[in-house]
Amino acid sequence: MSTPFLNKELHVAWSQLTPERARTEIRSAIESAKNAVAAICAVQEPTYDNTFAALEASGTELMRGWQRLSHLQSVMDSPELRDVVNELMPEVVIYSSSVTLNPQLYAVLKKAAAQPWVAELSAVKQRFISETLADFRENGAELSNEQKVRYAELTTKLAQLSQTFGEYVLDSTNSWEYITTDAAELEGLPASALAAAQADAFSKGHGTAEAPAWRFTLQFTSVQPVLTFAENEGLRSRIWHAMNEKGTGKYDTQSLIHEIMALRAEKAAMLGYERYSDYVTSRRMAGSGSNALSFINRLHERVKAPFLAEQEEIRRFAEQASGTAMPIMKPWDIAYWSEKRRKALYDFDSEELRPYFPMQGVLDGMFSIYSGLYGIRLEQCPTACIKEGDALPADTVEVWHPEVLFYKVYDVESGEHLGSFYADWYPRDSKRGGAWMNCLSCGRPPMNGEARVPHLALMCGNMSRPVGDTPALLTHREVETVFHEFGHLLHQILSDVEVESLAGCNVAWDFVELPSQINENWCWESEALDRFARHWQTGVPMPKELKRKMLAARNCGAATFAMRQLCFGKLDLELHTNTATYAGRDVEEVDREILADYRIPTTEQANSALRCFSHIFDGGYESGYYSYKWAEMLEADAFSRFAKEGIFNPSTGRDFRRCILSQGNSRPAAELYRDFMQRDPDPEAMLRRDGIC
Repeated sequence: MSTPFLNKELHVAWSQLTPERARTEIRSAIESAKNAVAAICAVQEPTYDNTFAALEASGTELMRGWQRLSHLQSVMDSPELRDVVNELMPEVVIYSSSVTLNPQLYAVLKKAAAQPWVAELSAVKQRFISETLADFRENGAELSNEQKVRYAELTTKLAQLSQTFGEYVLDSTNSWEYITTDAAELEGLPASALAAAQADAFSKGHGTAEAPAWRFTLQFTSVQPVLTFAENEGLRSRIWHAMNEKGTGKYDTQSLIHEIMALRAEKAAMLGYERYSDYVTSRRMAGSGSNALSFINRLHERVKAPFLAEQEEIRRFAEQASGTAMPIMKPWDIAYWSEKRRKALYDFDSEELRPYFPMQGVLDGMFSIYSGLYGIRLEQCPTACIKEGDALPADTVEVWHPEVLFYKVYDVESGEHLGSFYADWYPRDSKRGGAWMNCLSCGRPPMNGEARVPHLALMCGNMSRPVGDTPALLTHREVETVFHEFGHLLHQILSDVEVESLAGCNVAWDFVELPSQINENWCWESEALDRFARHWQTGVPMPKELKRKMLAARNCGAATFAMRQLCFGKLDLELHTNTATYAGRDVEEVDREILADYRIPTTEQANSALRCFSHIFDGGYESGYYSYKWAEMLEADAFSRFAKEGIFNPSTGRDFRRCILSQGNSRPAAELYRDFMQRDPDPEAMLRRDGIC
């Protein structure tokens, strides 16, 4: 391919996406986009095609190239990729800002929007016009010329600071390791965690089969088993303290946080908003930052008493079980004693579930569930990871790493190819943490006599790895994460909207988590578990008694988990609503002040989550983390229809596909929800399901 970053081919030539090509092709795409915008500015007789449709098309090539480059850095990070991303980012951001700050372009679009032919357009195209003009206003189109210069500077600087924040978090995560050859130190760790740590050590040149070593890192899949199961308090303490070093020292993010917050506040004020949170939420379901903050505060009031009761029960259990007075718990002991208590209460060890959750079995079962619900068929394709210049084996799809999978999704009734996606599930040093779904290129339904254009998307995670001949055996929480990301992916792949900017996951941010979070419910339904919870060696379904204990223990710790999410939402909204109150102050002091009523005392205070809060400083969730709980409110209520009509009911599934998954942002989110439920959401559904009220 002559231009692998920009070509329209559904299959990406990953081996050809070199830094040298990125420099050439991204800059070429910027020039092409500039020329397209200049042509719109010259329009005298506006039509939909030569204004709004032309604007939509003008940046498609650039967006495609930038998405490929950004994604490659997130999964195969290297100094060379970082250099080219940091070099090109200002140019991309400056161009993107220039579009909405272009007075000639804005004038042409406003003139077009006032034409009588607008009334003859489809409802989706009319919404696109109104949404585009709103985007322009919210991105500085009505600022003075002097303000526009400063606005462009702010946008560029914020993009650079966010990129640096993400690099600091990744580098500080990768900067620590602990290697031990003392098996006694690892007492209590599950066999799966020990095998993973041993394999990781061996891959780094430590230990042998005869004299094993074990390597622990700050990846969640390494940290979580230690804090939950390790009998050695010293090991738990070591890991906990290491976790608290992320975003400090050489990779201290505090100054980045302050600079980002100050620039965001300036940006909001420039656009006429008193608070950055109001600027972000003005067109979301919440409507304002104060409404979003009130939502978090109201939930906190409902969750606080159950949370405190849970934590007190854990403390008392720990005292009784250990025979040691614990008036205040050590922070590295809480997860450990929580798991001990859960096991005592329900005779349930969460590690017993792993053998029933092999990755491939989970995927097969998940695909089966949603194929039946939504009328789709998934087909896995052979893949190959090659070096630049090597020939791609026949009938294979190229991927960026040997572990990456590739699938095609078809509509059962029409036989149409709806979209394809990559799946990259396991951690590595060059890959950022967490789990996510991204769209690489947005498709569209059949239009104007042309066939459907399939979507191209991806799912990534950092799940428990295969070890030796043993496949990846997931925790139940990891199973939920896989289902969650597949929900996002279905939202994109099943999108059937004629305007790309309104398609797929391009919805109000506090609605975007509904399709993902509702999927997690199937991980808890007995009938659904029978579809995929099968022993990796024997294929025997999860025993009824184990399943019963798992389901009985579902809400054990629910208030604690809810409070943890509320902590993140509270930090985010307080910072972006009352920015001046916290400006320039030590982030640890700020954290303690904001969350004083959200935590229990412990012997040591953890460093603030703000130091590595990538969601809001590098992930687009600023003033939006509340949306996880907001969407949980929606999905708990929406799932009640599935629970009533049948969790595999294809009629209910087709309605969810038609009303939600296919609609994108073609209509307001509240309308889409009412279409599916025939009423407004019940805010109590989430609390009832979680046993909190």
